[in-house]
Amino acid sequence: MYAIAVNGSPRAGGNTEILLKEVLSQLENNNWETELVKVGGTAIRGCLACYKCFENKDNECIIKNDGFNEIFEKLLKADAMILGSPTYFAAVSADLKALIERAGFVAYANDHAFSGKIGAAVVAVRRGGATHVFDSINHMFQMSRMIIPGSTYWNIGIGRDKEEVKNDDEGMANMRHLGKVIDWLGRSIESTKIDFPKG
Repeated sequence: MYAIAVNGSPRAGGNTEILLKEVLSQLENNNWETELVKVGGTAIRGCLACYKCFENKDNECIIKNDGFNEIFEKLLKADAMILGSPTYFAAVSADLKALIERAGFVAYANDHAFSGKIGAAVVAVRRGGATHVFDSINHMFQMSRMIIPGSTYWNIGIGRDKEEVKNDDEGMANMRHLGKVIDWLGRSIESTKIDFPKG
């Protein structure tokens, strides 16, 4: 099985990346293929609402001059996607929001292409606003007919300065548990061999 984590932070080696890697470590321990990709700081643009994805139905966005289509291809391949963001003014980072807008729309245009996939949100926060970020990411999962695993708490890690989130023992433990739950859920889904409901 394959899991992709998307880092919405522009800061390399920052708190969001650390949290995502903690989740992926549990999947790697259970022989998942994993990949961490960075969208933060890449100047990915938002949706144009041009509806060309509904006309073309080719699992691509018509905007070709940024990294969206390459990431979207990986999201289509994934059994599980973990989208991570820092908290900026109580909201997701601009680049991750752009990815969410376009990925959700292109998947919807292509026969609900994310149906039955596992989706988890991960949030780094200094103090407040994290639950809004968490909800914003999960809204795309819910509208995309995806399955959202729970953990021991909301998937939030506390920290402002680089690597400060490592001091949040509860947050780091929650990330490890989230990885274990994604593994359990992925294996459970795979073992059923039952198609996800359509219509």
